[in-house]
Amino acid sequence: MSPASPLPTAARPRRRGRAAPYLFVLPALLLFAAFKLYPIAWSFVISLHRTVAGRDTFVGLDNYARLLDDPLMRTALRNTLVILVVQVPLMLALATGLAVALDSRLLKGRPVFRLGFFLPMVTGLVAYGIVFSVLLNKDYGLVNWALGTVGVDPVPWLTEGTWARISLGLALTWHYTGYNAVILLARLQTVPRELYDAAAVDGAGALGAFRHVTLPGLRPALLLTTVLSTIGTLQLFDEPTVLTGGGPDNATLTIGVYLYRNAFTYFDFGYASAVAYVLTVLIGLLGLLQFRLLGDKQ
Repeated sequence: MSPASPLPTAARPRRRGRAAPYLFVLPALLLFAAFKLYPIAWSFVISLHRTVAGRDTFVGLDNYARLLDDPLMRTALRNTLVILVVQVPLMLALATGLAVALDSRLLKGRPVFRLGFFLPMVTGLVAYGIVFSVLLNKDYGLVNWALGTVGVDPVPWLTEGTWARISLGLALTWHYTGYNAVILLARLQTVPRELYDAAAVDGAGALGAFRHVTLPGLRPALLLTTVLSTIGTLQLFDEPTVLTGGGPDNATLTIGVYLYRNAFTYFDFGYASAVAYVLTVLIGLLGLLQFRLLGDKQ
């Protein structure tokens, strides 16, 4: 066959068959490029500009350098990291204990309990934020009313810095503990029961079995929930906005709230984009660190 001769007729359907999967995927790829890749790339371009006298001016890395001297950015970063370091481990510890309890054969009506603990996750973020803001109101909230019945003075849950942080942690723990517990429970149910029997034969008690069988078995799920919780915490926006508006005195100001303020309150989109990219890098670094610490060592 000469080089210029056409392909055999049988080869054409094979080539079309190879192209068919790409044609099916193409609409999704185009949508992903238009609504994900393009905004991400354009956001980086915006982060290199600043609006001066109504015109976008190229300023290079000035917006990123500005972050280093911004006290509000440091406050937002500190508040976010405090929530990450305190609330996330507490929530995951509760979720682990809850998963073990929900997996126990001694518990009757396990499906009902599982559904009940997962239901908070179905509640809308704004809706449950409003509910907690009413419950924790200093003057007419149900929580302070209950504390008053036992002689405790009203607690400024949402109007004093430390208590506002505690209130935010309580709301986050209530909303996400059941969700993480369901993930851990799904993994726990894959751990062979024979391992517990072998641990019992070796003389391990309940704590020993938990340490040497349950925790190693939960390791992949713990890594997943830790990474997801870290990403969610670093992007935290809805709860502090609804509960405290980032106050009082910026005590609950998070990076997400600060980003939103710069973009849609001050209309400083270049600086807000720089904050977003710094947040992305921070999430990536923490994610890599968590994979190194909690991932499979083999």
